[in-house]
Amino acid sequence: MSERVEVPTGEQGGARNVASAPSPLPPPPDAGRVADGDARRELLELAIEAAGVGTFDWDLVDGTLSWDERLVELFGYGPAALVSTIEAFDERLHPEDLPRVSADLEAAIAACGRFAAEYRIVLPGGDVRWIGARGRALGDERGVAVRVLGAAWDVSAHREAEARVTRVLESMSTAFFSLDTSWRFTYVNAEAERVLGRERHELLGGVVWDLFPAAPGSDFEVNYRRAMERGETVTFDAHYPAPLDTWYEVRAWRTGEGLAVYFLDVTEQRRAQQQSARAARRTELLGRITAELTGTLDNDEAARRLARLVVPALADWAIVTLVDDTHQAGTRRGLRDAAACHRDPALQPVLEEYAHARLRLLTDDTVVVRAMTTGRPQSLHSGATAAVQAMLPPGPVREQLALLAPESVVVLPLTGREGPVGMLSLANRAERGDFSADDLVTVEHVGARAGIVLDNARLYRQQRELAEGLQRSLLTALPEPDHLQVVARYQPAAQAAQVGGDWYDAFLQPDGATVLVIGDVVGHDTQAAAAMSQVRTLVRGIAAAGGGAPAEVLRTVDRVVHTLRVDTTATAVVARLEHDGTLPAGTTRVRWSSAGHPPPMVLTPGGRVRVLSGEHADLLLGVLPDAPREEFSEVLELGSTVLLYTDGLVERRGQSLDAGLELLRRTLAELAAQGGDLDALCDGLLARMLPEQQEDDVAVIAVHLHPQDRPGHPPRPTPTPTLR
Repeated sequence: MSERVEVPTGEQGGARNVASAPSPLPPPPDAGRVADGDARRELLELAIEAAGVGTFDWDLVDGTLSWDERLVELFGYGPAALVSTIEAFDERLHPEDLPRVSADLEAAIAACGRFAAEYRIVLPGGDVRWIGARGRALGDERGVAVRVLGAAWDVSAHREAEARVTRVLESMSTAFFSLDTSWRFTYVNAEAERVLGRERHELLGGVVWDLFPAAPGSDFEVNYRRAMERGETVTFDAHYPAPLDTWYEVRAWRTGEGLAVYFLDVTEQRRAQQQSARAARRTELLGRITAELTGTLDNDEAARRLARLVVPALADWAIVTLVDDTHQAGTRRGLRDAAACHRDPALQPVLEEYAHARLRLLTDDTVVVRAMTTGRPQSLHSGATAAVQAMLPPGPVREQLALLAPESVVVLPLTGREGPVGMLSLANRAERGDFSADDLVTVEHVGARAGIVLDNARLYRQQRELAEGLQRSLLTALPEPDHLQVVARYQPAAQAAQVGGDWYDAFLQPDGATVLVIGDVVGHDTQAAAAMSQVRTLVRGIAAAGGGAPAEVLRTVDRVVHTLRVDTTATAVVARLEHDGTLPAGTTRVRWSSAGHPPPMVLTPGGRVRVLSGEHADLLLGVLPDAPREEFSEVLELGSTVLLYTDGLVERRGQSLDAGLELLRRTLAELAAQGGDLDALCDGLLARMLPEQQEDDVAVIAVHLHPQDRPGHPPRPTPTPTLR
């Protein structure tokens, strides 16, 4: 410090500078050592000088204000300036800070307490300097303040740094606030004011839990306290309810003064994410609906799948209604409820009973009928139970509806190419609430896709019924000789109408022999079916009229096909079962000829399976008009079974014909070991041999040879061909 330190000089009783003339007395033994008190004062002086601190002493009795040199310089006064009064201090204070600083000083003097402040002074040139000050009022024996001691220093650099930080914080688009250890707001930037919906003066000094009563117990409190208590930096997303009703992305960390918090309003981002998630769920649902509904061509099965897919994804329960063109029982106005699904298994039987009976009781004013007649969606946004009950007569259906308790209902027409093919009724209970706008958009997409799929299934069913009628007209009734049982099956490809180029036939020749025919025209469409009809008719007519052997029948067919210019090729096997007096008792002869067709098989009474193959298979029908045809024969024991089939039974992708024939042989042997009649044998054969997704038509015809000493079958109606 600039003042001199003076000490007593002994006898003269005066004072002088420690740097004066040397003492006439000899030095004491430790004269070279500095006293501890002097050392402490020196260290204090050095520290004060290094920190740039000035001191003052204000005598409240006489009003004198003593400044040291450093403080005089700090306040911008010259060495000769008069600065011994409080007025000199006030003269430098910034006008905006003078009332506050004066009040703080007066409070300290009144209480004989401490004083602390930061304030601005205005220098002679107009520059502003920030000063930090600390002081203490000292009292007399009465407790009345008589003196104020203090220190002051330049804090402009610190204030400027804070100002720069503040300017940055105020200009940020991110909200920021700070809390002290008592959870009071100490700073709030402009963005935080906007996001929190409160002005700065409302927040500063307030306790966060009081100002935001929904925060206690929420993710905000949990994470703020964790950051404060553990010193961790926490980042989290949380929603603050009304009145803010806002999602925030928050980052909070502990500081020396308390807690600092950055946060962003991410409500729109959150809504966009939720909308994107809803769109993804909608796309996934629509994809599943398309995949599952297109996986069947049965309308009722498609309806059942649709009901299961929309519950509970879109509604608490659903009913799928189809436009009926088959005149089934239980329909009304051409409608029938084909499927129903409830999210609560306990209420599923109730819903099914309601769906079974409701159409007969609904009036023309119901949402179901209006949706069907207008072709537009119909809705009941609330009170659906009471509204629908008012349209129903008293009875079980009203009681069932009360148990189902729909609060909101949407009925959507399922539109095909030429109009509605059905309706989708969706209902929510009160707990789930009304259908949202997004739900309704999804429902419309579902209706559009389901309508096309159901329309395709309807068209397929109509075509299938037409094809089945055609197929039955082409596949005549099978004969039933006394000592033979003939069974046939026709299995169309899974994705095709039930008509194609495969055929089977069986009939009696004039001499009583039984002829079996199996064939396959190249192709799998209606043209192939038409060609098959021609070839089948030729084989049947030639064999029945001429009574020729199998090879002769095929040679004649080749010539007629060429003569009539039937533009097709086909594989075929013609087999003739005959008995004459030259054969041993208990046997039957089979003759066969093959035009490029898989070989017949025979199952012996002992359960052994053999392939009836000649040296080779001849050319297909329709290739050469004079192609040579070979014929083979074998004598069979009565009790044997002969099987003819088309290539769809043994050929498929990834499997050779030899592997298919071996599989057929093993399967026949296994089925024979299980026992059962000829119908069971044929059904078991198709069940085991055909893949789930069948790619080709399959025809099978089998004949079982009964012993001739057994009585024949009792008379029965002529059987019709079986389409499986």
